[in-house]
Amino acid sequence: GINAEYMGYQMMAEAKIKEIMGIELGVAPPPIGNYLPIQRVGDLIFTSGFLPLKEGKLIAEGKVGKDVTPAQAYECAQFCMLNMMVPLKEIVGGLDNIEKIIKVTVFVNSAPGFTGQPGVANGASDFLVKVFGDAGKHARAAVGVAELPLNSPVEIELIAKVKGTKQKSIAHLFMIMKLYKHQK
Repeated sequence: GINAEYMGYQMMAEAKIKEIMGIELGVAPPPIGNYLPIQRVGDLIFTSGFLPLKEGKLIAEGKVGKDVTPAQAYECAQFCMLNMMVPLKEIVGGLDNIEKIIKVTVFVNSAPGFTGQPGVANGASDFLVKVFGDAGKHARAAVGVAELPLNSPVEIELIAKVKGTKQKSIAHLFMIMKLYKHQK
């Protein structure tokens, strides 16, 4: 039989994004500099920092705790994740090919004395768990910084693992080498 939970996972992930954000995934915007927005190395995906852009403009500007409320910054974190999903989908051939979100780093443009970075980072974490389920649960750092590009309140990067690539342990490799040696 067909596993209904897996059936159409990519469509489900994209439907969940539309449900959460009210927006369908479009085309990835070009980077704002001389860098790659996303890089694949083996079965790992590393992203550059993504900003909370909507139609090419920041949805909020300034320091969280002064110019931007924690609730607005939480929404900014969700938009960072939304913007990351398009190139992530493109580089792995569909969101269904993401096996696991490994680590998320959330940079928060913080006013002096603002210590609510984890609450802002929850915008990204909640988004990922809603979209990917248990595969969206991840390690995380929420870091307060003095400034961010374009006066963005939030910038986020992540590391993810792609499905279908098997990692072999060193012990497994030694076992294979022994078997090969004995066959000679």
